[in-house]
Amino acid sequence: MLLSFIQQVATAGHPPLLPAPQQISWTDQRFSINGTITITTTTPNCQPITDSLKNWLERFPKTSVRAVADSTHQRTTKQIGLRLEPNGLFRNQPEGYSLTVSGSTIHLSAATGQGLFWAYRTLQQLVQHQPQPYLAGCRITDFPAFPIRGFMHDVGRSFIPIERLKEHIAILSRYKINTFHWHLTEDLAWRLESDVIPSLTDSAVTQRFPGLFYTKQQARELVDFCKALHVLLIPEIDMPGHSGAFRRATGYDMQSDSGKVLVKKLLREVCALFDVPYIHIGTDEVAFKDARFVPEMAAAVRACGKEVIGWYPGAALDTSAIRQLWIRNNRPLPPMKFIESRNLYFNHFATQADLIGLFQRNLCDVPNATPTRLGAIGCIWNDRKLTDVDQIERLNGFYPLMLTLAERSWRGGGQAETAAGVVLTDKGAFAEFENRLLMHKRLHFSRLNFPYVAQSALHWRLSQPYPNGGDPHASFPPETEPTDFAGNPATGATIYLRHTWGPEIVRGYIDKPRPNHTVYAYTYVYSPRHQRVGAWIDFHTYGRSEKDASPPAGQWDYKGSRIWINGKAIDPPVWSTPGLHPVDLETPYTNEPYENRPPVVVPLRKGWNKVLLKLPVGAFQTADYRLVKWMFTCVFVRPAGMNYEIAEELIFLPDRHLSTQKAND
Repeated sequence: MLLSFIQQVATAGHPPLLPAPQQISWTDQRFSINGTITITTTTPNCQPITDSLKNWLERFPKTSVRAVADSTHQRTTKQIGLRLEPNGLFRNQPEGYSLTVSGSTIHLSAATGQGLFWAYRTLQQLVQHQPQPYLAGCRITDFPAFPIRGFMHDVGRSFIPIERLKEHIAILSRYKINTFHWHLTEDLAWRLESDVIPSLTDSAVTQRFPGLFYTKQQARELVDFCKALHVLLIPEIDMPGHSGAFRRATGYDMQSDSGKVLVKKLLREVCALFDVPYIHIGTDEVAFKDARFVPEMAAAVRACGKEVIGWYPGAALDTSAIRQLWIRNNRPLPPMKFIESRNLYFNHFATQADLIGLFQRNLCDVPNATPTRLGAIGCIWNDRKLTDVDQIERLNGFYPLMLTLAERSWRGGGQAETAAGVVLTDKGAFAEFENRLLMHKRLHFSRLNFPYVAQSALHWRLSQPYPNGGDPHASFPPETEPTDFAGNPATGATIYLRHTWGPEIVRGYIDKPRPNHTVYAYTYVYSPRHQRVGAWIDFHTYGRSEKDASPPAGQWDYKGSRIWINGKAIDPPVWSTPGLHPVDLETPYTNEPYENRPPVVVPLRKGWNKVLLKLPVGAFQTADYRLVKWMFTCVFVRPAGMNYEIAEELIFLPDRHLSTQKAND
């Protein structure tokens, strides 16, 4: 079904639906958005969707909308019918829906209000504006592969104002993201107002962004806001680890007798505050001194009518609890119900390359949900201090990565990361998705942080790895005898030779990467004229959880990486803090990440330009980088509002003798 969707979109220029529906057939009919439109319903339960649909349609010029009960209206020229059918086609798919758009009628049907809401979200994406606003004709049958499709913000180590959280939730609900995981407490700060222990949010207790926390009223408002958008809010009170703020406020360890009394009171307060089905209690990365602590806290949550979620690996919990997986070293054990967050920590991602990996991978090791494999949550942990929310969004690739997770978690499918990883294996499928993603970027994210550019037509050749004996300055034939080499092909704006986590977890472009080696990469770039153009160039992704050193003055990194264009070395930027080795995680980034600085301006001559990169590596862990990244980023870009777009007139092609058409295959 997806292949049919791809072919039809590619050939007919239909709206770029994201995520792609499970089944769709396009027609040549158009439902014009003007005049009087009547919405009919079968039950009062449709009222919330009716109101949303009415408010949305009335924003279009010369359009009026009236809503009536099915049995009381006279047929008008244009009609939208909403149907809730609990025992119908989607009785076993509570988020499923059908949607039909013809010239004069639209039908939306589902088994639940949530399913009807997703039908409405799809309808919004069907709008075309030329020559006048209309909805593209189609027939859709759709449902998600996984019931949990979400994102997590760590606001203990950072702080995101409540209105910005609402913005994230509202925007992502357009893409059928249905879960917001709110990590509220950490060693650095306790961000939730408490009447039980008011001092938890005191500035004297808060070690990062003191004075910033969420009031109880804001928490209630966010619950209601999420419910209106059919988003599940999961609040997390992390325990008994990650609880330094609790110790500073109370003087007690959570696992002490006095500490346990207070934690139970806090849990009862939290359960009363949040009208939600689950409370996340953390339980990871801590030594358990009291074997009864976690069972007692789980019992306290359940006594309030909630169910428990906990990290895995973490404390032992019974099978009624849901576990959230965070590391590949521990596989879930049957019959554990779990949510996938393994290798979904965006704070470690290189957005361009890891977006490919996210698009290609499966979730929960299966193509579709099972009763125990529930879906995925992408997480952003800001261990290293970031200056503002814009940095959280930009350096973590928040929107492009979440739209990719929306596609994968709704559509299902994918491969194991060890099979595909960040090596682009199906160029056609990815290019089609990338086209839809970038169309949404242009339509909806021009004033938001969206640090992603087209890369499916950026082609490279990689040399064999040359042993460098630990000398990053050692030179080899691609550098000393600058002739083209056959090499292995690679595609993308960012290329991992060795992924951050190694090939045993995520496949990179070198099958068996070893330390103390040097690889070269090259391509030719065709420019239709002499010009100077901006370039994203980098050789290390600065993880938002690392104390990575700033590059030395006059060098790209600590590995000896270099880049030449037409034989001329391209100098790195002037670093704001050259050679700085942070002693802690409280030093924000300045211009170390390429996303945080203006592109490097480079010259291109008319015709073909050779780009050659030298990529040495020593050890995979050093005093400069805890996690050495054997990788590079190179792509030519131009400003586009708040963001950048690829310089589209350029062609990246190692074999410059191939045709322009072949270059874009």
